[in-house]
Amino acid sequence: MTDKATGEAKRVELTVRGLILGVVITFFFTAANVFLGLKVALTFATSIPAAVISMAVLRMFKNATIWENNIVQTVASAAGTLSSVIFVLPGLVMIGWWSGFPYWATFGICVVGGVLGVMYTIPLRRALVTQSDLPYPEGVAAAEVLRVGAGSRADGVEGPATDEAQAGFWTIVWSSVLSAVFAAATQTKVFLTEIGTSFRVGSAGAATGVSGSMSLALVGAGHLMGIAVGMAMLLGIFISWGVAVPLLTYLHPVAGSAGDAASTVFRTQVRFFGAGAIGTASIWTLGKLAAPVWGGLVSAFRASNQRSLSGEEAMARTERDLPLWIVGLICLLTLPPMAWLLHSFIKDGPLAAMALPLILGAMGYIVVAGFLVAAVCGFMAGLIGSSNSPVSGLAILAVLGAAVLLTLFAKATAGPAGETALVAFSLFITSILLTVATIANDNLQDLKTGQLVDATPWRQQVALLVGVIAGAAVIPPVLDLLNHAFGFTGANAHAISQGHPLAAPQATLISTLAKGVIVGDAKMWPLLGIGALVGAVLVVVDETLRLTKRYSLPPLAVGLAIYLPMSVTAPAVLGAVVGWLYDRWADRLGGHAETAKRMGVLLASGLIVGESLFNVALAALIGFTGKGEPMALVGDGFAPVALWLSLGAAGFAVVGGYMAVGRVAAKMRAPA
Repeated sequence: MTDKATGEAKRVELTVRGLILGVVITFFFTAANVFLGLKVALTFATSIPAAVISMAVLRMFKNATIWENNIVQTVASAAGTLSSVIFVLPGLVMIGWWSGFPYWATFGICVVGGVLGVMYTIPLRRALVTQSDLPYPEGVAAAEVLRVGAGSRADGVEGPATDEAQAGFWTIVWSSVLSAVFAAATQTKVFLTEIGTSFRVGSAGAATGVSGSMSLALVGAGHLMGIAVGMAMLLGIFISWGVAVPLLTYLHPVAGSAGDAASTVFRTQVRFFGAGAIGTASIWTLGKLAAPVWGGLVSAFRASNQRSLSGEEAMARTERDLPLWIVGLICLLTLPPMAWLLHSFIKDGPLAAMALPLILGAMGYIVVAGFLVAAVCGFMAGLIGSSNSPVSGLAILAVLGAAVLLTLFAKATAGPAGETALVAFSLFITSILLTVATIANDNLQDLKTGQLVDATPWRQQVALLVGVIAGAAVIPPVLDLLNHAFGFTGANAHAISQGHPLAAPQATLISTLAKGVIVGDAKMWPLLGIGALVGAVLVVVDETLRLTKRYSLPPLAVGLAIYLPMSVTAPAVLGAVVGWLYDRWADRLGGHAETAKRMGVLLASGLIVGESLFNVALAALIGFTGKGEPMALVGDGFAPVALWLSLGAAGFAVVGGYMAVGRVAAKMRAPA
């Protein structure tokens, strides 16, 4: 069946059943992510698991297509994205401003910020997706999952697959099972979830350590990031744990073991240092993006004019975004509810007398800073993936900006009695900004997936809006339930369970920063400043290397590795090196080198898929049992044995996995 307007086969893409399935998946994944994030300060990306579930469910329909599955994962991606609001919002309970999470205020924060995030990514799509060479590791992985699930028919309908598609499908299946089984073994404590050691350096008392998560998903993500980003992150690890941590523990000794000293210094000082480097790299990134973003905006305006003058049919389908007049109108429509949210937050407190200037200033800050943050987050997602992109690092910069502005323009009028209110208001503003950032962080990844599977941009953008509303609907009751059941560390004396409060570590850090600026704490500024200077040096080094046309050192990746725990970055660096070595081997296969490389990408994608799906099940199990380690089979005394079992199994899984896909590629290379 053919569309008369376009001459293309009728596309089954944006469907009611796809939207409903995406919303249902969103409900479950959002609830799981909220709990997991509050428990262990991490959320999992939901795009790939949602794509796998979608393909399994929609396979029952004969006319299901790759594009419809893409819409489902686009809707469901909001689950992992909006859940990141937990990195800020619990701070309002911790400082005693809220006793719970009012539904409409929390829902409004997620919807207003989320919708703005979607709208801001539309004019950024051309600059950061179609006209960019950013790797978008998770977007590529999701596209590969969708492709092998759909087979090889050009219209996207499930059908007989080619040899490569069949081999690719089974590669994703067995590597997903491998990754899930390995992740399950770490939760039994038969394997360690993390390996590492801490030690003193010399006789001066300086301390440092090395660590790495036993995560095959992070290894897979490293492969998709590429060697340039991997080496930049390796440098960041060295700066953080080879220089900053030993130096600061030497200059400012911390009582306790080497591990306690190193982790305390990293958490309370080096992360600020990393945030400063991220800030400089982000500002430079924004400067470099100015020209392509402007070009993207101009292109978007031209496309909008072409659509209005010549009709939609005159424009290539893959270039059809939501029209800019609709984007602008929706942005304007978010302003009244944003003003209502801000007004309702301060109307009955000590800041009520300054309500009008505070609301106008906050709205201007959110609208302008939101676009800048969306651009940086989109770039970071393209660089290292939305799961590993530290939006909490940008939340640090956002809360610092809000707190500094409130200190300069409102603290004198508010007086000492209004300091807590100003801290709360800065957290509230930051929570809206964070939803803008996280949605942008994820949406461009989704749009990259769409580009790779030949999807229609405006249909994906509609699906993103549906996902935002669905995710926003479920976050408030889950947050309130967890607050009353468990409470947060240092707050909630009325919580049902006094023995197991949720740590919410990111919210603790963000609220501490806001207090430090408004109430007064000068200790963090030198660290942020030094980090900013290091970031500037990294920018100069990167630009110099790029003159060779062969090498680069992405400064943002270095800053991220300084800021993130080594346990997260080390496996990604390993994955980048292993992926690079595999690709060098594949180059020896001649004309079939690209096929072999695609098989490597599918292996890496499967490693991400399996662990992501397991995390969904684990989060549900934790919530059902109320136990932090519901699968534990052995105690801590088994750790020495678990260490060697973990290393051996991880090495076997990684090396064996790449050898297996290598053999498959070699067989496919041989003539029939």
